[in-house]
Amino acid sequence: MAMVLVADDDPDIRDVVVFKLQQSGHDVLVAEDGGEALSLARRALPDLAVLDVMMPRFTGLDVCRELRADPETAGIPVILLTARAQEGDIESGFAWGADDYVTKPFSPRELDSRVRAVLARRR
Repeated sequence: MAMVLVADDDPDIRDVVVFKLQQSGHDVLVAEDGGEALSLARRALPDLAVLDVMMPRFTGLDVCRELRADPETAGIPVILLTARAQEGDIESGFAWGADDYVTKPFSPRELDSRVRAVLARRR
């Protein structure tokens, strides 16, 4: 399957996302904050990144912006996973370059479906 970067500072959410993606056959890279996520993305060039918006050091929006600005990582699809569900937050996520936006609480099955859909569009 694909290599997916998962970055979330909440260990419970991170563990659920990692478990579901691994269960679906993906290789998963794990980051606990935005800085670690950015470093991993630049080093490993994952097929997709699932980023929490509100993380220490760099937010998911910051990571998305940095990925889009670098030609090496600009093509990595990004799904933002966040509790920020206001219309303006969603618009900002897409304006920063996200490919999809999933609000918490979320269904792990739905997230897995969205990951598969974004990866299919990339191919």
